[in-house]
Formats: sequence, structure tokens, C-alpha cells
Amino acid sequence: MGTKKVNKKYKRLKIVGIISLVLVLIGLVIPLPLYAESPGEADDLKSYIKIDGKKPKADGKYMITAVYLSKVNGLGAIIAALNPTTTLMTSREANGGSSASDSQAINKIYMDSAVNEAKAVAYKEAKVPYKRTFNGIYVMSVQENSNFKNKLRVGDTVTAVDDKQFSSAKGFQKYIRSNKVGTSMTITYKQNDKPKTATGKSVALTGTKKLPGIGIALTDSVDVSSPRQISANMGEISGPSGGLMFALQMYDGLASENLANGRKIAGTGTIDKNGRVGEIGGIDKKVIVAHDAGAKVFFAPYIKPTKQNLKYEPDGKTNYQEAVKAAKKYAPNMKVVPVKTFSDALTYLRTH
Repeated sequence: MGTKKVNKKYKRLKIVGIISLVLVLIGLVIPLPLYAESPGEADDLKSYIKIDGKKPKADGKYMITAVYLSKVNGLGAIIAALNPTTTLMTSREANGGSSASDSQAINKIYMDSAVNEAKAVAYKEAKVPYKRTFNGIYVMSVQENSNFKNKLRVGDTVTAVDDKQFSSAKGFQKYIRSNKVGTSMTITYKQNDKPKTATGKSVALTGTKKLPGIGIALTDSVDVSSPRQISANMGEISGPSGGLMFALQMYDGLASENLANGRKIAGTGTIDKNGRVGEIGGIDKKVIVAHDAGAKVFFAPYIKPTKQNLKYEPDGKTNYQEAVKAAKKYAPNMKVVPVKTFSDALTYLRTH
């Protein structure tokens, strides 16, 4: 009798053990709402950019740096957590609070904007005539209480409000804000290149009580054209962080000076039409891939590390501070150069 009880107990423990093992294995392979950000690659921009239909000639390389962002399962999360060069992120952190599909559309918009603003900067510096055409404003997100929630989509282009057109996003904002919350407005926009209109009342923008808006986050949609044609086919690379490096490659291809001078030059940072360089994400990982690709110079966006600025930095460090820290550990022979503007990068390359 005692033996039967032991056998039954052993069988129960065995079944519990098997079930537990199966659950653990399932937990390791089921996708989690987590992403791993890891070092990606550093690519020669001559492979992506053409000037007058040809690869730009440059005595050296200008490299765009990128990170990999991938959704992970339980096992992947464990591996990422144990890797000092990888960062685990929530879905909200990875996609900025948007869905994965919206995030993809947003990053394509950012890439298109980065390429066009880089063109403007390069043409201007090379003294090549060009035209900057404002098409409207890209829809980057739609807040929950917007009366255009089920009409406007991420990636649409708003071209007019109440049949009024403007030359910048600020013009649209100024007009909308000149009316009270609850004012009926008609929006003209393009969705998949098809013209549409929608009417709805303005709402108070998120985080405010009385500031009127149509409830969308937006950015300028522009085209830049010139007799000296520049094209950029970036494939699967997206986001705004290549702006500075695009401008350098484009300018070097347009100008007569030997700016690269045989060097492998990497870097990161957004760029606007005035050549101002902005901060980006994942710079520590971009330093690593730049070093692995043989870069000796790495341009990093610079802002003054004041208490006020550091409050808004994700890890309490500016891009430049993060880049310097990563270089000390992973790229001791690579020079990290702080830049506020496109001109800062040009000055460094001309004088070093």
C-alpha cells in the first residue's frame, strides 16, 4: 500500500514537472511586448545616393550608422539582458506610443524629410540653385479625442484648412489656433495620393485645456529640386538620424573640394533646412558599428549639458556624452566630434 502511494506521488510530481517544463519552454518562445535595440551596421552612403544619376565621387567614405530593433521572445529577452551592448525596450519606448505599422510609416516620413532637408543644406553650401517646395503637413499621429480620428491616418498630407493654404506647418498652426476650441473646420488632405476632405470641430490639444487644434502631430512635407539632381534610395533604412551624414555626402559630391580626404567618416544626427543638427536615439550602439567599420571620425550632435537639458535626456546624458562614454569602452582610437551645425562638421573636416 505504501509503495502504491509513493508511486502515485512520484507520477504526480513527474506530470507537474513535465507541465512546468512545457510552460517554461512556451514562455521562452512566445513573442513578448519587448524589443531589443542592438548595434546595426555602418554603410557607405555612396551605395545609396546618386548625383546627376551617378554614384558620388569621394576620396573616402561617409557612413550612415544604424541600430537593429527587433521584437523578442522570452529567450531573446534573457540574451539581450545579458548583453551590455543591447538595450531592452517596451513597445511604447520602441514605437513612441504608436502601433508598429504607424511607427514604420512615421519613420519613412522622417527619412523622406531628412533626405530633402539634407539636399537643401548641401545645395546651399555648394552654391547650387535649388527650389524648396512645401507640399503640406504630414500627419504623424492622431490623438484619441480628435474629431478627425477615423478620417485622417498617419502618413496623410494635409494641404489646406478651410480652403486656406500655408507655406509651413507654423502657418497651419497659427490659423487653427486663431479660432476657439469647438470651431468647425474642413481639412483638405491626401490619403494614398487621393484628395479627400473631412469636417470636424477643433479640440483642446493633449496636455492643454484651451489650446485649439485638430488633434494631430505634424511635420513639414517638402520637396527639394535642382538642375543638379540628387536621389537617395535608402531601402529598409528609415528614421531621421541620417540627416547630417546625407548632407555631407551630397555636398562632397557637388563641391570641388576634397572634403573626405581619404578618411572613413561616420556620424549621426537630424538636420533641418538651416543646417542645425539634432539629437537621436541609440548613439552608443552607432559608435560601436562605426568603429567596427573602420571609421576614425564620428560626428555626434551636441547640446550643452545643463540641468534643464539633462532633465529631458532618456539616460540623463546628452548624445555627445553617451558617444564619448561608448567610445572610451568600445572605440578608443575613434575621435568623437561634437557638432551643433552642418558648418561645424565642415570646419572640422577642413581643418583636421
